[in-house]
Amino acid sequence: MRTGQSAVTGTDERTAMNNSLFEDFLPDGGKSDLFAKLDCLAHALQEERHAGVGGLGILNLSGASPVANLQGHDGKTRPAIMLGSNSYLNLTKHPNVVAAARAALDAYGYGAGAVSLYAGITDLHHALETAISRFYRTEASILFPSGYGANVGVISALCGPGDVVINDAANHASILDGGVLSRAEIKVYPHNNMEGLERVLRRLPDSQAGRLIVTDGVFSMHGDLAPLDRIVALARRYGARVMVDDAHGIGIVGPTGRGTAEAFGVMPEVDIHVAMLSKAPGGLGGFAAGSAKLVQYLRLYARTYFFSTALPAPVCAGLLEVFKLFEADEAGRAQLLSRVAELKARLLAAGFRIGHSASGIVPLLVGDEALLYAFQKRLFEKGVYANTVTYPAVRRRECRIRFCVMATLSSEELAYAADVIIATGRELGLIGGQSACA
Repeated sequence: MRTGQSAVTGTDERTAMNNSLFEDFLPDGGKSDLFAKLDCLAHALQEERHAGVGGLGILNLSGASPVANLQGHDGKTRPAIMLGSNSYLNLTKHPNVVAAARAALDAYGYGAGAVSLYAGITDLHHALETAISRFYRTEASILFPSGYGANVGVISALCGPGDVVINDAANHASILDGGVLSRAEIKVYPHNNMEGLERVLRRLPDSQAGRLIVTDGVFSMHGDLAPLDRIVALARRYGARVMVDDAHGIGIVGPTGRGTAEAFGVMPEVDIHVAMLSKAPGGLGGFAAGSAKLVQYLRLYARTYFFSTALPAPVCAGLLEVFKLFEADEAGRAQLLSRVAELKARLLAAGFRIGHSASGIVPLLVGDEALLYAFQKRLFEKGVYANTVTYPAVRRRECRIRFCVMATLSSEELAYAADVIIATGRELGLIGGQSACA
């Protein structure tokens, strides 16, 4: 809400710190000096003390942990149950992973010192690419120094003017940006709507043969899965290639944790497997896996690969241990899914709207930005940290708290977090009656 009465304070929103919107400070088509918007944003944040900023930029003084020491903008440090980390399996602190990274730090130093195409890669990089290919049962794989760069690099290398990139409306921003950089035509279909996807495909002219369907495997703001069996079938019917970004699925989803394509039984039918090494793997970077010819092409044409310094060797060493755990299915996937089920059961029973998550992500729909910011603030004050999600990641009326569950949370810690979430939801009128603050 931009004007009118706030659901939280009952005052005009101009005094409730929510008058300015994200899009008010975007580029204005050349009408102003480039830095004018910087001054406008700084002034707005200073004058309005925008409520949505309070939950951003929290300092984590203990690293990725189920209970973390977090320092807020008030300078106070407090322990909080961590429901805002992408390190779902807490492999960031697994002893085997840490020991391998420490040994590689002594042997190789802390940085690569060169791009991958020159002298930036080591035997550890090669071993990691081999481990990824083995895990995904593909001929080859290629490491990127960032997950964002993996999507941007792959799409912009393969696609160009005259081609078409077909996106799910809920795809990650890096996928959308890769399409823009490629200068291909971009088509979008409604989230997980296969009839919408087929309409897009059916209307493409025969002359437009370069067709790439790109989808998240697990959608990062929803936690639900792309129906890859149906997507693959449509791609084959209409002559398109399929790329899946399984950033939030790797190590978690599927019978053995190989992701969404495994869950739907279509791993060999996906042309390009992309995933991030910074979520469940707990490290840094991303990769693409597929045919040897695909990887060979990307090494020479993916600009985010050959114009970027390679991953540090210690990160590769730690990730090698991660993929050993993945191969043996001993990374904690079953425990994570059990914890997720516990939290979802409590939130559903309390009356919250939590969508249809099938991953480590549990979204709690709020639908009002003022309530969203108040909810996150009170949770943090009571010792539970979670992330707010609103525009531009989702539409404002679909704003939400996103809980990312960690496998190493105890049942007692998770039960406490659920109690706090439920009590706070009742205080704010999200469940069980009117807001106590209205």
